[in-house]
Amino acid sequence: MIIIIGNQKGGAGKSTLALVLANYLTSEMNCPVTVIDMDYQQSISQKFEKAKILENAEPYEVVPASLESYPYLRELLGKNNRAVVLIDLPGKLDDDGLIPVFNSADLVVCPFSYDEFTFQSTVLFTVVMRRINPEIKMVFIPNRIKANARYEIMQEVDEQLSKFGKVTPVLPDRIDFQRVSTFYTPVNLHPVINPVLEQIYTDHIYGKHEITG
Repeated sequence: MIIIIGNQKGGAGKSTLALVLANYLTSEMNCPVTVIDMDYQQSISQKFEKAKILENAEPYEVVPASLESYPYLRELLGKNNRAVVLIDLPGKLDDDGLIPVFNSADLVVCPFSYDEFTFQSTVLFTVVMRRINPEIKMVFIPNRIKANARYEIMQEVDEQLSKFGKVTPVLPDRIDFQRVSTFYTPVNLHPVINPVLEQIYTDHIYGKHEITG
């Protein structure tokens, strides 16, 4: 199964969310996971290499990649039907190399926040994604949300995005998210993130990663 973590808007928390989901799938659900790091900053790959020096066996593989190398990677990864492949996308939409990535995906996990610019970027990303892959399933995660976010705006944005897919409970803006690594999600984040991750797993991954890929 191939899951894209993406949004055109930079700073939405894609890379951290990819790590949190990878940690959850491997440690809690015993799923074999490969993370493909296509983000320009390569922050996941950097954390992976740093953690390998400090820890023992890696719980999953992180592969730095470009859009150009994806078709070759896709062919290799498709040989393991049980694997869940998480792709941390670059924050752009103006590259034809994204088309095979979008077409191969089973699910998009899209973090967003409730400001107007991020909402517009999220809708644009969603429309482009659906135009390329009309059958794609989408999950929207309100991420890094501050306690003073206006309820009326949140309600309106959720209503608009729910036309494209499911909107999960909010993930609050917590300093502990900065401590997430390729080996570790801070324990005090589990009560916050696990309901969101369990919903994604139950609705979209459970039983399906064994037959798709």
